[in-house]
Amino acid sequence: MSENTTQEQPVYGIVHSTESFGSVDGPGVRFIVFLQGCKMRCQFCHNPDTWMLQNPKARKRTADDVLEEASHYKSYWGKKGGITVSGGEPLLQIDFLIDLFKKAKAQGIHTTVDTCGQPFTREEPFFSKFNELMEYTDLLLFDIKQIDEKAHKLLTRQSNKSILDMAQYLSEIGKPVWIRHVLVPERSDYDEYLIRLNDFIKSLNNVDKVEILPYHTMGKYKWEELNLDYPLDGILPPTEERVNNAKQLLHTADYVGYLTR
Repeated sequence: MSENTTQEQPVYGIVHSTESFGSVDGPGVRFIVFLQGCKMRCQFCHNPDTWMLQNPKARKRTADDVLEEASHYKSYWGKKGGITVSGGEPLLQIDFLIDLFKKAKAQGIHTTVDTCGQPFTREEPFFSKFNELMEYTDLLLFDIKQIDEKAHKLLTRQSNKSILDMAQYLSEIGKPVWIRHVLVPERSDYDEYLIRLNDFIKSLNNVDKVEILPYHTMGKYKWEELNLDYPLDGILPPTEERVNNAKQLLHTADYVGYLTR
């Protein structure tokens, strides 16, 4: 009598798109996977087409499928490169992310998550899954949109409580992060907010880099294609003076050279 065997069901992710030679989303040259779905509604978002989990242009893919595509570019990664998963918000598809990173690490691939942290909770079942994901994650690009709770809700329609809690938890477990902050005139570009953000970052012990990302309008056309009102219409990108001011207040130069642990 033969034994019944059960085949492991594949884990699927909804993938918006991929980029073969990313150079700004983690160390080295990277293969970028953009996942579909995000609960944030950032006024400056340049990928509003990734908000909804269902998108006719997105594809349902397995980790093996994504890794097979990424493998074509592995020779370009060098010692620092690897795979970065962005979005949308990758943590909304945490089961797929775990499967992808577990298999990537088995192949010796450096793994990075680009996240805003909004789905984070210390409640189950998410918390156990998150800790499993961290076992296979080398680095997080962690977006802190706004340090002030009220201003954060205006900018993103979401609270920042879970985001700041995730930042603190990553510090507790010593997981390396690069903090990213989008500088938006009339929203986040105020010295008071930047000083408070700096104080928060200084309270963490796992920050390897702090990046200022100047607001730009290159994604505005996507809002128009989706028949969405662009909420920052008329607001120009920050001046070089304001960008340099933000870099000084956040002491970004203090972190240069600390790429990954």
